[in-house]
Amino acid sequence: MDAVRREEMRTSAAAVREAVGATDRQGVKRLFWAMRKNPEQWNRKQTDAMHWLQRSNLKSARAWRLKQGLREVYAHAVRSNDEALARQALNAWLSWARRCRLEPFKRLAKTLIERLDGVLQGMLDGRSNAFVEAMNGLLQQAKTAARGFRKTENFIAIAYLRMSKLKHLPANPLAPAVPRSFGHYVHRI
Repeated sequence: MDAVRREEMRTSAAAVREAVGATDRQGVKRLFWAMRKNPEQWNRKQTDAMHWLQRSNLKSARAWRLKQGLREVYAHAVRSNDEALARQALNAWLSWARRCRLEPFKRLAKTLIERLDGVLQGMLDGRSNAFVEAMNGLLQQAKTAARGFRKTENFIAIAYLRMSKLKHLPANPLAPAVPRSFGHYVHRI
């Protein structure tokens, strides 16, 4: 959707401003942020800008409708948890995307068709890339902590320690992991 929007602004910015009823830069900016957000989270000005967009025949409006259609397919698949219904809804969306005359959506449809079984399984499981992003954040922290280490092995060791989330390690790295009296019998009189 962003690729379509950028291309349209680059080629015909005046037509976009006229279609959305925004003569100033802020109006167009509100429109672009509204296109990325959930409709439930729009403020009044973003709602107005999106209504202007939907009444236009811009490529950006078609791209937004395609994006929202795919979100509905995903939400419906998660709610129904039925592979046949999810496959039918996704195939209908893919048919729409292949005929839409918007090159980024055609490429997306081609990619989804190539990986259709995995996409359907991910939709039914309700998976997202949140886990991968969290692991990437931990890896970036490890990379920052490993600056100054001379060997790659040290970075790998720090990464494993950070990402494994070991519970038995002390909060202070200078404190012993186990009490000093561990394994010693204390005689009391």
